[in-house]
Amino acid sequence: MQYRLIAPCLFGLEGILAGEVKRMGGEDVKTTDGRVEFSGDDHILCRANLCLRTAERVLIKLGEFDARSFTELFDGVRALPFEAFVGKQDAFPVKGYALHSALHSVPDCQKIIKKAAVERLHEKYGLSWFEETGPVHQIQFSILRDRATIMLDTSGVGLHKRGYRKNANEAPIKETLAAGMADIAFVKRDTEFYDPCCGSGTILIEAAMKALNLPAGMGRTFAAQKWDCIPASVWREERARGLDLIRRDASFVGYASDIDPAAVELTLENARKAGVSKQVHVRVRDVAEFRPSDNEAVLITNPPYGERLLDQQKAREILSAMGKACARGKTRYLIISPDEEFERYFGRRADKRRKLYNGMLKCNLYLYDSPRPPRKPKDH
Repeated sequence: MQYRLIAPCLFGLEGILAGEVKRMGGEDVKTTDGRVEFSGDDHILCRANLCLRTAERVLIKLGEFDARSFTELFDGVRALPFEAFVGKQDAFPVKGYALHSALHSVPDCQKIIKKAAVERLHEKYGLSWFEETGPVHQIQFSILRDRATIMLDTSGVGLHKRGYRKNANEAPIKETLAAGMADIAFVKRDTEFYDPCCGSGTILIEAAMKALNLPAGMGRTFAAQKWDCIPASVWREERARGLDLIRRDASFVGYASDIDPAAVELTLENARKAGVSKQVHVRVRDVAEFRPSDNEAVLITNPPYGERLLDQQKAREILSAMGKACARGKTRYLIISPDEEFERYFGRRADKRRKLYNGMLKCNLYLYDSPRPPRKPKDH
């Protein structure tokens, strides 16, 4: 079966996700704010769930239409082919959002969409009651500026839940964002990698997984695996394909550290679960003690922000110490921070800045391609 698929992503990662989709074989790729739309068959649907690193989930686009009234919404939904996916026993709950539209009540929209889906399936199956005891086919909707999009969620739990991070420190970075930063940094099979504020190890692990080409979702299951409309053989073939493409000869090596011994232990545990423990070395160390490599290397880190872990003054002291420690060597630095005064406290202007979101928190990714000696920040 051919599908039109939608992969939502964090704002700022659209271009990276579009590149991933194209490389894995997705066709007719289109990018809008916070999502990438593309076409593909059963294999592409399964591959997207298993392999995409920066997608939040994979949705089947059932239809799109104008909906300025509940009648238009009901009629538009009832015209969609739910029976091609939802069986007589299957569950089909509804959730979504409405923004800048005449239909602004989400609960009312949910009720109308559910009623229309039931009516459609009643006509096709001749049933007056649906038990909904079978596999879940989550209906998702978005109504933006009176334009409704109706989708089915094939992923279930969000794709950022890789399966290796059961536990995390107090302020973890999202796996999909960490993977996006590794892509921006051009992490390769032979990269020498550093993270001097590793926390629970997410950035380190995502960089290692990218270098080894480990499928991001290999350690988990997906909602659509239980659907009758997608053959189990396709999932088996795509998992086998993912395993075949792992770079088992990659020479990537990652070094990480954190001042908190518990964070170091957590990083080592998560790296083991992710299958990259042989590629990483983690130790307890203050960021001020970090020294860049004499080799060409990449550093990506997510230093404390001050909002949750530390007060802002302490967080900025860490930035200052990091700026001094990162003054020498051939290392390229990528540091994410929401602090608009980051460059002042780090000690120098970035070569490039890129706007990203860590969850709902607006951040900048500061890129330093050619390290230079730090300068003393000016007092404001």
